Amino acid sequence: MGILKRFFNLGSANKRKITVNRNTKETRVALTLNIDGEGKSRISTGIGFLDHMLELFAFWGHFDLDIQASGDLNVDIHHTNEDIGIVLGQAFKKALGDKVGIKRIGSALAPMEGVTASVTIDISGRPSCKLVFAQEGIGFNDPQSKENYEIKYAEHFFEALAQQLGANINIKIENPSQDLHAILEPVFKALGIALDQATQIDPRRKGIPSTKGVID
Repeated sequence: MGILKRFFNLGSANKRKITVNRNTKETRVALTLNIDGEGKSRISTGIGFLDHMLELFAFWGHFDLDIQASGDLNVDIHHTNEDIGIVLGQAFKKALGDKVGIKRIGSALAPMEGVTASVTIDISGRPSCKLVFAQEGIGFNDPQSKENYEIKYAEHFFEALAQQLGANINIKIENPSQDLHAILEPVFKALGIALDQATQIDPRRKGIPSTKGVID
């Protein structure tokens, strides 16, 4: 976390800390987020692989993140996975409020073994999400995972996050292997770093970072 981010939010840390709960017939999610945190996490979703990815996300983004979730995992992981993305996006949006002074845009690269992931994010109020592989012929369902997780689930998670946060998130994966862990770990790390950049306070920005004067 940047020094400016800490310095300019000492007096308003509570405004960037939030708890969000979502209870449906399929899932129950309780999430507490502190944007101006230290990278501490306590995460239990019932999806071990996702727990690990979110711990990496929080650590590299310097976000304090507590997620306690349960869902119909006896059916599959889809509902729980997607609803956690929904709640995480809602938490960031609520914690950022009117977004006065934030940098809004962030980007990062992260490697793992031969894989490099790049993530670019713009908290623009116009949500979209695109995940692509740099090489042709690599499909979303190609990598094999011992953790019962697939690229399609990651894609659903990122789409839910983007929609609820109101962010444009572009993810590019170069030199993908057949090891899903090696593909997604750098993605979640880069996402944390990029979102940390985008949510930091720019002391030169006196208002909302938009020529329209508002970010929905």
